[in-house]
Amino acid sequence: MDKDRIAGSAKDFAGKVESTVGNMAGDAKTQVEGRAREAAGTVQNLYGQAKDAARDVKDAARDATDAAVNYAKDAYENSGDTVRSGQKAVAKTVRENPLGALLVAGGIGFALALLMTRPLRRPPPRWRYYG
Repeated sequence: MDKDRIAGSAKDFAGKVESTVGNMAGDAKTQVEGRAREAAGTVQNLYGQAKDAARDVKDAARDATDAAVNYAKDAYENSGDTVRSGQKAVAKTVRENPLGALLVAGGIGFALALLMTRPLRRPPPRWRYYG
């Protein structure tokens, strides 16, 4: 809990007491001063709450950033193992079925050749003048 919240609550309480005393005594000046102190305490309390909320958001953002950094670091450190295991799996599949691997590679090459050699598609004109 922030010191502004504590001080604000104390001022708020003191203002309520002063306002009540002024009301009982019939003294308008004391009553108004009590209300002013109460309002100042409320404002200070709200300020302390806002600071606490900002601190909580900052801590949450820091925690999320640390988690993302750790996740990225783990992914980077384990990427070599993943690539090596993938290479081993592909090599094993090619050794076990060379004809199937050749057909798959040929199909991929054919699809890439079709994509690279097709003519560019031109968008239709936006407007035409019929006159």
